[in-house]
Formats: sequence, structure tokens, C-alpha cells
Amino acid sequence: MRLKITHTTTYTYDEPAYYALQQLRLVPRTGPGQEVLEWSSTVQGGTKQLTFDDQFGNHTELVIADPATRTLEILTEGCVEVSDLNGVIGPHKGYAPLWLFRGSTPLTAPGPQLRQLAARVRSEGREPGGVEPLHALSAMIGEAVAYEAGHTDSTTTAEAALAAGHGVCQDHAQIMIAVARLLGYPARYVSGYLLLDGQVEQDAAHAWAEVWTAGLGWVGFDVSNGICPDARYVRVATGRDYRDAAPIHGLRQGAGDEALHVTLQVQQ
Repeated sequence: MRLKITHTTTYTYDEPAYYALQQLRLVPRTGPGQEVLEWSSTVQGGTKQLTFDDQFGNHTELVIADPATRTLEILTEGCVEVSDLNGVIGPHKGYAPLWLFRGSTPLTAPGPQLRQLAARVRSEGREPGGVEPLHALSAMIGEAVAYEAGHTDSTTTAEAALAAGHGVCQDHAQIMIAVARLLGYPARYVSGYLLLDGQVEQDAAHAWAEVWTAGLGWVGFDVSNGICPDARYVRVATGRDYRDAAPIHGLRQGAGDEALHVTLQVQQ
């Protein structure tokens, strides 16, 4: 399947920005199940400072706002050919060692709720190591945490989202990662794009989890939709949690407030 993606992020400042630096992870890479046919990223109101691959192999760009600008617009768009691998990405590759994805982070640190969920997986007789316990875990998370926007944000931990019982794809992914690690699996966060049925316009990019198993390597789990990623998914960035793979992350100095507006189209 060939997907066309257009993603625009616009920052508007009440007062001219004294200093604003944005770190972008918006460019997908050719890899298992996807081939990037064309891609470009442009900036208005700012200047690209540096381009590099980070420790997880993510294509990363640093953009600084131009002096006295009130609007910073980042447009990334392109075309990707995607095939259905039933969520199986395969062997581990890259700079980061596999053991790095076993340890917890501040966003995925285990607490009582996460430990109880891990114990529930074990109690049902599903021995960790294979893929079956992971499918069961994904279903449990989907039942325990309703998909509801507006209750969580980028600072919400997996423990807090599970305790609250509602969240979005970011929360589902981080809960999956946290519990999988408690069960002994390496696990990582994936940010990317998803073609929705009958809907071109979207409010934000998508996120899901990948868990490493000895038999299959990395396998994707989209808890929010209850499936393993197929030909509708485009992988962009990976990391230990949201912070490592966030599409845009930055800092700003200066007076006034900023407003963020995102437009996203994913279509066949």
C-alpha cells in the first residue's frame, strides 16, 4: 500500500520569540515493511541548525526560531510504500543494545497497578518468552484503559494512566512497554502514522509499542486499536518511551504564551 502523508506543525507566539529550539523526529526511514519513496521537510520562521541520527537510529533535526518571529511552521510530507508483516519487524539492529530496552524510565517506572497487571498475565498460565502473553496483555490494557483524549498529556506516566483508567495511544503504548519489561521482555515505544478508515484529517500522529521475543524479534502491538500494525502503519521513530521518540520536542525563552496547532493528513 502506498501512503501519502502531510504533517504541519505551527507554533504561534504572543510575543516575538527570544529563543526557541525544536528537536524534530519526523522523517521515516526505509526498513522492514516500508520503503520511503520521497520525503521532504521545510521550515518557515526558523532555520535548520543540525541533522543527525540519534542513539536509536532516528533521523533528527534541530530547528531554531528566527529572531523576532511570531510564527514557526514545520511542514513534513512524503510518500511511503508499506507492506503487511503482521507486526513483525524482526531482529534487533542499531546503536542501542537490546538490554537498554529492558530497564524502566521515569514514564514507564513500575508501580502497584503495573505490577498487578503483570501478575495477572502470569496467573493465567501464560509463561513469558513467547508472543501469546503479549497478545493477552494488549487485550487486558485495552479493557482496563479506555481511549479518551483530554485526560493525559506528555508527562503522564504509565502507572498514572493505568490507575486513572483512561488515556490515549501514548498511554496505551507506555503501559504495554512497562508491563512487558516487568515480564522480562525488552520493549520500546514507536511514533508514526496510521491510515484511518474513512478519515483523512487527523489531530496528531500515532503511537504503539514493540516488544522483542526470542523467536520473532521485534513485534508491534497497537493496544488502542487491538491489532498488530499492518500496511496502514508508517514507523518514524523509536525509543525507550515517548520522550525518546517524540515527533517534536523543544524549549523556549521569552515573554508571552505560545499556541500549538497541528494538521495531519494520511491517505492512500
